[in-house]
Amino acid sequence: MREHERKEMRRAAETGAPVSPETALAVLRCGGDEIPEVLACATLVRKRFFGNRFRLCAILNAKSGQCSEDCAFCAQSAHHRTGAGIFGILSAEEMLAAYEAHLDLPVSHFGIVTSGRALSGGDIDRVCEAVASRSGGRIAWCASLGCLDKPRLLRLRESGVSRFHHNLECAESFFPQVCSTHSYQLRIDTIRAAREAGLGVCSGGILGLGESLEQRVEFALCLAREAVDSIPLNFLDPIPGTRLESLPPVRPLDMVRAIAMFRMTNPEAEVKVCGGRPHMRDLQSMIFYAGATGMMIGPLLTVAGRDVWQDVQMLEDLEMSGADFRPASPNEREKPALVKDKRGRWL
Repeated sequence: MREHERKEMRRAAETGAPVSPETALAVLRCGGDEIPEVLACATLVRKRFFGNRFRLCAILNAKSGQCSEDCAFCAQSAHHRTGAGIFGILSAEEMLAAYEAHLDLPVSHFGIVTSGRALSGGDIDRVCEAVASRSGGRIAWCASLGCLDKPRLLRLRESGVSRFHHNLECAESFFPQVCSTHSYQLRIDTIRAAREAGLGVCSGGILGLGESLEQRVEFALCLAREAVDSIPLNFLDPIPGTRLESLPPVRPLDMVRAIAMFRMTNPEAEVKVCGGRPHMRDLQSMIFYAGATGMMIGPLLTVAGRDVWQDVQMLEDLEMSGADFRPASPNEREKPALVKDKRGRWL
């Protein structure tokens, strides 16, 4: 990292301003001996806007498999043969049971996630029924239901959904390498429609798809222009049967560098670390020093996450705090936090 880039990074940390594209790229390229200074600056930005608070979120795979889209990384695409589960939309009662199973966990957001380009009107009614039956509770409802238009997004907001999740996945210049069945603009239009409908916007993507470092910066700057509220960062977990099955996972320190870069280009947005976190191995606790304000816990869509109580213990050891966090008693830790129904689906 050159001296003028280092100085700009320090000024950004002191003022809360975003760093330039040049400095963002320098963060991704910084040497291991420069990591401590990068982390110190990223931590100052996080503390300026979020203090020492964090948020945990969890998701439910509410409709799985047979997706018509050809996203190169996705186990649920009908274009791949991965052995991922295939089932239709869960009932409102099953969604509600899954939500209530998280009430004893320090989770602030619970997301209903479905496969496919866009959830149909009847299935959206079912999601709205589940949300309306328990809206306004301690855990906020979120939804990730594909490329929806404003009228359907308004229905979700009226039922009690607070935030809509729709990943852009990567930089626009790299998107044709990832998906050919719909456009990048459709994804942009979806998050703008969610904003117009009065919903919070959660949009991030997956790193390690084969994109360049310059394209990672391009992606971060796109999210900054769209002023998203929350950025979920995933790191590719190469799944056998997908087009990207042979790609190596992102290296742990490169994950740390990427989190810091997204923090310093999007200083006022939440940055959550989600899929692929186990590939960080012993560096998982560094995500907060790199500027993350939260993470996803529990099972993901088609792969297992880390044990919930290991994550809670890590946060306690780091002395992270926040209104959303309630330390668990030993008795609670002995209980299975999440269960499966008779069909083997997570509740």
